[in-house]
Amino acid sequence: MPHAPALLVIDMQNTLVAIAHRAFETVATIAGLRERARAAGVPIVTIQHRGEGLEAGTEGWRIVPELAPAADEEVVHKTSADSFLDTGLDETLTALGVTEVVVTGFATEICVDTTARQALSHRYDLVLVADGHTTSVRPDAGEYAAPDRSIAHHNEIYRHIDFPGRSIRVLPASEVDFAVLP
Repeated sequence: MPHAPALLVIDMQNTLVAIAHRAFETVATIAGLRERARAAGVPIVTIQHRGEGLEAGTEGWRIVPELAPAADEEVVHKTSADSFLDTGLDETLTALGVTEVVVTGFATEICVDTTARQALSHRYDLVLVADGHTTSVRPDAGEYAAPDRSIAHHNEIYRHIDFPGRSIRVLPASEVDFAVLP
């Protein structure tokens, strides 16, 4: 089967980006990836969460303007951390002929991690964009890892996780080349 990537942009919505660590940098990184994906003819799939505080149609629920999907791009709506659960994501990717997902978005430990693992379980190869996902700003005290540590921790896990038959890579956005992904 020929290699065919898609860029996933997970939950980059106004309410969530407002509480995101390194929000400006992450949005800019994903925007650059979107431009490069479009130029290479790679599909972009935007994932949009709906739930408490993210009611459909509200300003907070909308995707940030810099990452708003174009009219010809797919949008998948979800209600859990898993972008595959009770959504049409798998069917959308299959219809597009996708074999690998390039994962970006919010929040590292929840929706990004859950969706990345589910993509592997659904037999997609995976690129986790090391500088293209983020988490919430939070105090250093408490049980959560600090944002930079959490992002680094998840990047490291994906450098070592093993799913037989799947290609798994962690790349900075600057090294993602949609034209030559294996």
